Amino acid sequence: MTGEKCAEVIVEVPTRQLDRPFHYQVPHQFQPLPVGSRVIVPFGARKVPGYVVGYSIPPAGVNLKPVERILGGGLNKELLDLARWMSERYVCTFAESLHCVLGPGREKKNVPKGLYVTVSKQELTNEGLPLKQEEVVAAALAQPGMNKTQLAKAAGVSTSTVSTLIKKNLLLWATDSEKAAASTVSGEPPTLTPEQQQITADINKAIDKRKYIAYLLHGVTGSGKTEVYLRVIAKVLRMNKQAIVMVPEISLTPQIVAVFRRRFGNKVAVLHSRLSAGEKYGEQQRISTGEAQVVLGARSAVFAPVSRLGIIIIDEEHEPMYKQEENPKYHTREVAAYRAKKNNALVLMASATPALESYCRAEPSGPYQLLTMTKRVKDLPMPSVSVIDMRSELDAGNRSILSRLLQEKIKYRLEQKQQVILFINRRGYATFIVCRRCGLVLKCPHCDISLTYHYDGYTRCHYCGYTRKAPETCPSCSDQSIGYFGAGTQRVEKEVRRLFPQAGIMRMDGDTTSRKNAHQEIIDAFKAGGGDILVGTQMIAKGLDIPNVTLVGVVNADTMLYMPEFRAAERTFQLLTQVAGRAGRGSKPGETVIQTHTPEHYSIIYARNHDYLNFYNQEMQMRRALKYPPFYYLARVLISGEDEEHVMSVADGIKTVLSNKAAAVKGQEQEVTVMGPAPSGLSRVQKRHRWQLVLKGRISGVVRQVTAEAVDLWRRNNNIKDIRVSIDIDPQFLL
Repeated sequence: MTGEKCAEVIVEVPTRQLDRPFHYQVPHQFQPLPVGSRVIVPFGARKVPGYVVGYSIPPAGVNLKPVERILGGGLNKELLDLARWMSERYVCTFAESLHCVLGPGREKKNVPKGLYVTVSKQELTNEGLPLKQEEVVAAALAQPGMNKTQLAKAAGVSTSTVSTLIKKNLLLWATDSEKAAASTVSGEPPTLTPEQQQITADINKAIDKRKYIAYLLHGVTGSGKTEVYLRVIAKVLRMNKQAIVMVPEISLTPQIVAVFRRRFGNKVAVLHSRLSAGEKYGEQQRISTGEAQVVLGARSAVFAPVSRLGIIIIDEEHEPMYKQEENPKYHTREVAAYRAKKNNALVLMASATPALESYCRAEPSGPYQLLTMTKRVKDLPMPSVSVIDMRSELDAGNRSILSRLLQEKIKYRLEQKQQVILFINRRGYATFIVCRRCGLVLKCPHCDISLTYHYDGYTRCHYCGYTRKAPETCPSCSDQSIGYFGAGTQRVEKEVRRLFPQAGIMRMDGDTTSRKNAHQEIIDAFKAGGGDILVGTQMIAKGLDIPNVTLVGVVNADTMLYMPEFRAAERTFQLLTQVAGRAGRGSKPGETVIQTHTPEHYSIIYARNHDYLNFYNQEMQMRRALKYPPFYYLARVLISGEDEEHVMSVADGIKTVLSNKAAAVKGQEQEVTVMGPAPSGLSRVQKRHRWQLVLKGRISGVVRQVTAEAVDLWRRNNNIKDIRVSIDIDPQFLL
């Protein structure tokens, strides 16, 4: 074997000490084994997955072992280079970034087949089916992909009835991917507004140049941004290129998938975490072969294995969901820009409420180009917004969580057969439980978090999943004065049922959408008139386009405002503006009622007036004065462990190394400040105490370099297994 090149393999072992290539022989039956392949290799006494990242001659004396198995398709050169860049940019191991970029769905799986309805609801009506066959079709529409036995059971009929519909070609055996491929283009595109025409023309001219450009599209809610996406993607497809479109939450994916499939049919593939392993494999195959030219998905879709990238679109680009909270802690905007630059492609970021960092970069001479849409389609008016001071409600003797004005407006909408959305960014019934005798707050024994009471009589921790039955007496003093405070979606639902017993109430939160396809089932039912009032968390705050919704009520605008985060005002403004935008998207005018205890706060005042620019200017003054992004860059070092004193000691040690590294930086412009250590905002999660250090500086690369070098130096001199040290570059949260 002397002088023969061997495979360089990065093994999936999550320790920085082993984050380097190891040499392995490639048996004859596996040759040629491409760079980027995922393999199983012997490593010590174990067999572990790994990634082939290159070939080279091993050093003399190395005991070479063979690759034992190939796990299917791996990464192409572009994605391999992307993983290498991510490991440096986000200060994580190469193995972690490779695992992230590869993601699930690349290993060959048996893709299960199920039964799908092949025609539209209108065509089914024309068929004039017998009652039992109608029940089968209804069950298949409600839960696509069931097998024959499951479908017959769900519809309460025999399997022969299902077989009859298969013979009639009204039901089709297919995988989810094949069902997507069976989609047909339908409907004529709508006429563009003048703003849509201009922006589409500008972007199409840029596409013709085949060069990297980053656009920020600032368009008010209801201005027709999605139609712009569709038009520019059509241009990209005509050039035989591929497009990636991302939405921040899985709950939005089914809605936008339906829109895109109506326009592009079998060219659309879908990627998100709720797909089964087989479904993911099927979609990845369609993407990598080029059969699917449009990829839709959540954050991880940015790693889709497209080979002819033309454009990446990031919808609701301001959403913090685009930042991953586990290693590698990447931001989708940055990864998208990196891929687009490498492929001479475009990036289009869009929002009614852009992140301050994005809008700042879109100012003259910035790296983004700004596009603006100021009007709703069909010249529909923006919803009028009323702000209710809940302190005055209490003074007037109203102890309901709904103000008198909101109750009146709900009553009026119900009389007019219109629909209402009520938003509160908390699930559960009561957000905390207190003994009114001794003051004990019931907390999770594993986390420094109050337990949330749910209407089933149990309390739950929304961080680690700990569950216990709600006590009848105080665990501390045995008194029966147990009080339930704060409001979640369940409590709002109960109050609405009490006030409006004749109304159909639906709820959309983490508890009601845990089942696959539950998001879409709730939205479809509400859109079809199956409910009068929809109560929900932030998953209803964006993306919903339901013409009959004319009233939106924000039950408590303060839930985000007083979080211990420097972005609290920005997130409050964004959330209020987005949820208000759900009203008045049809022919009837819309209205929003915001309930708050601090109506004088500028984020609420500007949200009431749909005034992004003035909010942006005021918030930027605050950020400049406090030296926060986008004027300064941050890095966070989080130290966690079960022994708090040990965690504090380690935090002090890392602070010393960080301070020494920061002191060695020359020049005022490159100065790095080290803050802390201090307990994290969530000081204990899953039995682990959490302390943090925050670094701040004007030059991103310097902040990152100081952080990475200091923590690496500390790790080399301290092999402490029971303490975790995590780095977050440009953190979205400091909790």
